[in-house]
Amino acid sequence: QLQLVESGGGLVQPGGSLRLSCAASEFTFDYYAISWFRQAPGKEREGISCISSSGDSNYADSVKGRFTISRDNGKKTAYLQMNSLKPEGSTIYYCAAGALGFRLCVLSPDGPFGSWGQGTQVTVSS
Repeated sequence: QLQLVESGGGLVQPGGSLRLSCAASEFTFDYYAISWFRQAPGKEREGISCISSSGDSNYADSVKGRFTISRDNGKKTAYLQMNSLKPEGSTIYYCAAGALGFRLCVLSPDGPFGSWGQGTQVTVSS
């Protein structure tokens, strides 16, 4: 089973940037779509971005134009570049992997994800 480890979270001022990483354990990383989620206490998990195995990406309206997802299959790692961060973005961020079809990725947390990371905390505060 694919294991995922997120990193790159931390404390940043409003308007600042962070880059999250999602590192995978298996060489078959190339075949997986990767999605990023966040979940604030007491709220449902929100899908914010995803990238297919072929590199097609999708974004939630709440982050469109500010966040960029990418992947480096040679390093078995997906990234989420987050710019213009807002205080309401303070929460735990998770990545998940799903073996989907070519050019497909999913933003719903109910999608067919076989693996989830443990999460990384992002705090946006002055």
